[in-house]
Amino acid sequence: MAHEIPCWYMRGGTSKGPFFLARDLPGDIATRDAVILAAMGSPDERQIDGLGGARPLTSKTGILSVPADGAADLDFLFGQVGIAEATVDTTPNCGNMLAAALPAAIEAGLLAGDRGTTTRRVRTINTGVIAEITIDTPTGLPDYDGDARIDGVPRTAAPVRCRFLDTEGSLTGSLLPTGNVRDTIDGVEMTLIDNGMPVMVIAAAALGVRGDERPEELDANVELKARIESLRLKAAPLMNLGDVSRKPVPKITLVSPPRAGGAIGTRTFIPHDCHTSIGVLGAVTVATAAVLPGSVAYDVATPGQGDVRTLSIEHPTGEFSVEIGLEGTRVVRAALLRTARLLMRGSVPVSPSIWRGPTA
Repeated sequence: MAHEIPCWYMRGGTSKGPFFLARDLPGDIATRDAVILAAMGSPDERQIDGLGGARPLTSKTGILSVPADGAADLDFLFGQVGIAEATVDTTPNCGNMLAAALPAAIEAGLLAGDRGTTTRRVRTINTGVIAEITIDTPTGLPDYDGDARIDGVPRTAAPVRCRFLDTEGSLTGSLLPTGNVRDTIDGVEMTLIDNGMPVMVIAAAALGVRGDERPEELDANVELKARIESLRLKAAPLMNLGDVSRKPVPKITLVSPPRAGGAIGTRTFIPHDCHTSIGVLGAVTVATAAVLPGSVAYDVATPGQGDVRTLSIEHPTGEFSVEIGLEGTRVVRAALLRTARLLMRGSVPVSPSIWRGPTA
């Protein structure tokens, strides 16, 4: 008989995937990952035999628990699930799935909500980053209906307000892991930066593209993608990330002048496919680069003025607004708005041949 694992299938921002409680999964990491791969239908490019959506944005998962150390109210472990590869990468953050973590925890009964709004500190275990998340809970339960709109999602929904705390060097140890605002690899200038997500920021023009192409056009450019991957593999060790041939970080963002009244134009690869929008923490990192004098992004951006600025990061399906606070030239806080929605609650059956837990 299959082992039934409770799950809450959530959309968070422009991503979606199942959320599990840590106590419902095997404690052994290898077995846990095998269970998640089976639940998602990986490895298979269609993920036809599981919950995965056959795209990086829809092949994600979250694991929730209450921390024993009191450092946060909720611990969230993000997993980027391989599609054609049997991998569950818990190295990077995902700010979109993070937006769904608090409502999922309340739906699961792991945390109790307040009447009106609920604010909790959520720690992403992958990197230790803590975000203060606020959601609408008029009856103590998440309310998903509202007027908040984010590009890349077709309907309005209730807002999820995210305030990030101490995101510098989330995976690399420092905002500028090489110590330089600008580096050159194989003749290509770039800014290697990490303010919540390690990102290689490269001018689109330096790679022979405009920066406003549709994602499918860039995905079809085999020569461009091969060059990007070659640069990524060389940049990663400089960013203290080691061999990333099987990892999704660093992300690559091609930047260009804004075309729709925003602060900067972007096309992001995660890492081999062009994103239809831009990730939450990737947007925070690119916004940070856009206000950093001397960076590749600063060259093409319209970064605005003042100690508090809202930067509109243009992407293929619209824009992503990031509010940043500065002390001098240093970004000290970032806040943004996402939406989330419960898509399904239930359980995922997993064969006992995969789960060798105590109740199998």
